[in-house]
Amino acid sequence: MDRFRQIETFVKVAEAGSLAAAALEEGVSPVILGRRIDALEKRLGVKLMYRSTRRLVVSEEGAAFLERCRGLLADWNQAEDELADGQRTVDGHLIVSAPAAFGRMHVAPHAPGFLVDKPALQMSFNLNDRVADLIREGYDLSIRIGGAVDQNFVAVKLADNRRVVCGTPAYFKKHGKPKSLDDLPRHNCLAFNLQGGQNRGWYFRRNGKLATVRVAGNLDCNDGELLHRWVSEGYGLGWRSTWEIQRQLANGELETVLDEFALPDYDILAVYPQQRYVPAKVRYFIDYLKKIYAQPDYWSRER
Repeated sequence: MDRFRQIETFVKVAEAGSLAAAALEEGVSPVILGRRIDALEKRLGVKLMYRSTRRLVVSEEGAAFLERCRGLLADWNQAEDELADGQRTVDGHLIVSAPAAFGRMHVAPHAPGFLVDKPALQMSFNLNDRVADLIREGYDLSIRIGGAVDQNFVAVKLADNRRVVCGTPAYFKKHGKPKSLDDLPRHNCLAFNLQGGQNRGWYFRRNGKLATVRVAGNLDCNDGELLHRWVSEGYGLGWRSTWEIQRQLANGELETVLDEFALPDYDILAVYPQQRYVPAKVRYFIDYLKKIYAQPDYWSRER
């Protein structure tokens, strides 16, 4: 007798609560399902459930085995769904949130190419620097830069990234380079203001622990692109992501300092709600972005 059919029957009977109910759902006689359960128990050498004319009770060993079987069946169903997805059109509406600057430069511009062979799919983007509530606001997918991810969500790494302190050679020539985190408050640091959500300071790793440094400067705002421009023009130091400044680092327009204190993982992530079956439109777009970001010269290209 087929092992998969035995396991499937065991789960179905346990969830239905009786052989009769499960048999009715499958369209066979209770005797057939009973034989499958008997064969499974004989093969395993374990009593999985106790049956009578009035009730059915899953044994202690059966309860543990039941959870494993449910996981196996879920994996099997998803594998079949994923295979079927490759044979049918991806359709529906994919709603994506992303940080404003990153989304404008590195997410939304790739949507037209993604949609070329998906005429039945529609995409919407909300580009905002606040962290979106995916469930409450109805997003399928959120692109995020670093930060903790709630256990109710899945985070897929799209690309490497670090958050570093940087400035122009001209700024460092005039003001010197900070040698330690304690030097930062003496520099003109251009940071997000309270409206930009970075009111606690800049984050670093010191002696294996998270350290926060409160910084100040003569300019602040709630727009990352403007802060990046001010740093690039030599007005002060910035705490920027490597995705944003990679080209400028390569050509010498910007230099980093305090690299030994940089957070080790501030990666670019795709975040979506935990669910048994991940929609093809979500999986395909994640894979599409990963392939683009993996191109050797992607982050250093002129845009």
